[in-house]
Amino acid sequence: MIGVPLLRGPILGGNISPHGTIVLSEWSLQYRIKTGAEIRQVMRPQRRGIYNPRTMNRLGFVLLSLIACCCSAQQAALTPEHQIARDIFKELIEINTTDTPAGNVTTAAEAMAARFRAAGFAAGDVNVIGPLPNKKNLVVRLHGRGQGKPILFLGHLDVVEALRKDWSMDPFKLNEVDGFFYGRGTSDIKQGDTVLVANFLRLKKEGWTPSRDLILALTADEEGGQSNGVQWLIKNHRDLIDAEYCVNTDAGNFETKNGKRLLLGLQTSEKNYVDFRLEVKSSGGHSSRPVKGDNAIYHLAQGLSRLAEFDFPVSLNETTRGFFERTAALETPTTGADFRAVIGPDHAQAEAAARHLSSSPYFNALLRTTCVATRLEGGHANNALPQTAAANVNCRMLPQDTLENVQRTLTRVLADDRISVSIVGEVTPAPASAINPTIVRTLDGLSARLYGGLPIVPVMDNGASDGKYFRIAGIPAYGVPGVFTDVDDDRAHGKDERIGVKDFYDGVDFYYEFIKALAGRSQ
Repeated sequence: MIGVPLLRGPILGGNISPHGTIVLSEWSLQYRIKTGAEIRQVMRPQRRGIYNPRTMNRLGFVLLSLIACCCSAQQAALTPEHQIARDIFKELIEINTTDTPAGNVTTAAEAMAARFRAAGFAAGDVNVIGPLPNKKNLVVRLHGRGQGKPILFLGHLDVVEALRKDWSMDPFKLNEVDGFFYGRGTSDIKQGDTVLVANFLRLKKEGWTPSRDLILALTADEEGGQSNGVQWLIKNHRDLIDAEYCVNTDAGNFETKNGKRLLLGLQTSEKNYVDFRLEVKSSGGHSSRPVKGDNAIYHLAQGLSRLAEFDFPVSLNETTRGFFERTAALETPTTGADFRAVIGPDHAQAEAAARHLSSSPYFNALLRTTCVATRLEGGHANNALPQTAAANVNCRMLPQDTLENVQRTLTRVLADDRISVSIVGEVTPAPASAINPTIVRTLDGLSARLYGGLPIVPVMDNGASDGKYFRIAGIPAYGVPGVFTDVDDDRAHGKDERIGVKDFYDGVDFYYEFIKALAGRSQ
């Protein structure tokens, strides 16, 4: 017998949920379809009212429409693989993994571990480990034929805080509305976690053996906190995650714009984050007797004004050259011409193109190291001359740049020996990962088969991901999100975070093909 879920909703429109009954004026209708023509109806009063023939005629019309919709929905039921993925996604979204007293990453790690154990993974291949009871990481191994070092697949389980009062719905419930999944982590990055978990489980169920071991790591504190899972695993259990290279779902970009899928962005590098403290000391004194040329605030302000007018020189690398080359055809004619010119052999044309592109904050960040003042402090009393003035300058360094060069450049541009320039904290810049031809060929083949041949574009992210820690440790890392997102609708970390339902399921299917293509061939 074919069972159709009961529906609830208003008589002529509104939100109809596939759970409950449809409420029509004074009456409630329950039904179940046995065949296309056989219907059982049960009518019962919903509230006090008077029978109205016009209402019943309208009810009959709506009923026929609903039957057609239900039959259509029956045909569009989820595949078993998609249903499992949805169940995993729901479970992860509804576990609070924020870095707050209410959050617990270990709960999510254990929930996924239970699925792997139930699927037949050996106990020694499913590890839930970490430095704190609520900050444990999950590491799973799918054994292969030993033809090469393992491939590591990475996601993080933690999410940024989300307050119910700020959202249109509960951020820790998976909500499906108008073709979107809503919830904290739907786009950063529990969709990536889900895609990996669902496909490792599927490959195990199918009895597929890869050419080499495949490792899955879902970690803690990528978004913040004091227990970053990748750093902890590299330091304490490198044997569990050591690999030829890492594929990170939390980097790169599969881009959609105006409903059109544009490109598959393969992340190979990130700009390196570093803060510098600029500080000026003065002798101070009473504000009624200012001393010309000896005011810490003025010295600092003048130096910052010079920095505001300065641009680091253009410096392209393998990734940014590839980006400009492969996306030129997707831009407007004018911007596309600048893309081609900035990587071209004519020095004058390249300089002119760089000037044009620098008017865009995004393109400017791809062209050069950037430094910008982000915080100020100075003085200690309203009626006293300042003894100290300081600023924080945040720099995003190109992977080929160095701390020493940036610090030396800042000192030169500030042009005041009264302004000291020091690095804040411990900083270890990460190098770029060389473009991996095997990954590019695999993506090219899948793009031709699944997406009509969208271009594979190397990208350098301006932000940071856990991939940098693998690069620092000597393990190349590549960002392959697998799920398309709209460049004009990025809600990660924000209100009503969401991802397209179709994009999510397409991502599940993509990663199944990607893993098999990447690890199915002999090395």
